[in-house]
Amino acid sequence: MLAEVKLVVAISSRALFDLDESHQVFEAKGEEEYSRYQISQEGVPLLPGVAFSMVRKLLALNTDPSRPRVEVVLVSRNSADTGLRVFNSIRHHGLDISRAAFTRGEPPYRYIASFGAHLFLSANPEDVRGALDAGIAAATILPSGSEEFRSGQLRIAFDGDAVIFSDEAERIYVEGGLDAFNQNETESSEKPLPGGPFKPFLAALHDIQSDFPVKSSPIRTALITARGAPAHERVIKTLRSWGIRIDEALFLGGKEKGAFLKSFGADIFFDDQIRHCDSAAEYVATGHVPYGVKNAG
Repeated sequence: MLAEVKLVVAISSRALFDLDESHQVFEAKGEEEYSRYQISQEGVPLLPGVAFSMVRKLLALNTDPSRPRVEVVLVSRNSADTGLRVFNSIRHHGLDISRAAFTRGEPPYRYIASFGAHLFLSANPEDVRGALDAGIAAATILPSGSEEFRSGQLRIAFDGDAVIFSDEAERIYVEGGLDAFNQNETESSEKPLPGGPFKPFLAALHDIQSDFPVKSSPIRTALITARGAPAHERVIKTLRSWGIRIDEALFLGGKEKGAFLKSFGADIFFDDQIRHCDSAAEYVATGHVPYGVKNAG
């Protein structure tokens, strides 16, 4: 019998908690004053950040203590000294997070693979790019204007090309335009797309979903892509060949994604194009995936 896969998510303190005020102290007054400020505020719990809801719902999947399906690991550029406020806040909010790496300004993504992480979320674009270069799904968490209440079900939405899939087809679009893209996708409809950076994360989510009946699963996923017909067929057949379930698939043919994400009720959305991310962040928590041809240069 194959060993059960545990989903491991690594997250930075600025993605998990609202550290805007603390970061402003760091930017304006430097590391020493930031350190003094954080130590003076150790007893003051931090408010939830953009990815807090997603993390809480992920940890709620661990209904059987003898068989945890998810682990969340904190990775932070704080020192252990200034990171004490973060751990105090984790305890205050009742989050089951016990593992952490504090690197005092050094890039923390070096430790993500050692933790076995499937996903890394951070507010630092440099750290996110480093994780992607190391072959780990990663996204830069953007500020979100949405504070709308969402259901208890964990809902995660993904763009397709350069996120779940490679940027192979997107390169053809950039080089030859929409007609060349559609022609290639039609001709390649029976050829599965190569996997992108988020394929292993999606597969790990699917593994957890497989433990539950479809109608009562605590996780629901959606593909929300600018593709339309005839480019839809290759996507459907690719997911089928992978044996991975996507609960909802929206082929928008270039329409803005924000209103659809709101209707889906996404806890978080991942996209490689910053213009789509900026639009989506008005409605839901959003992670920019700086991968592929649209992020080259």
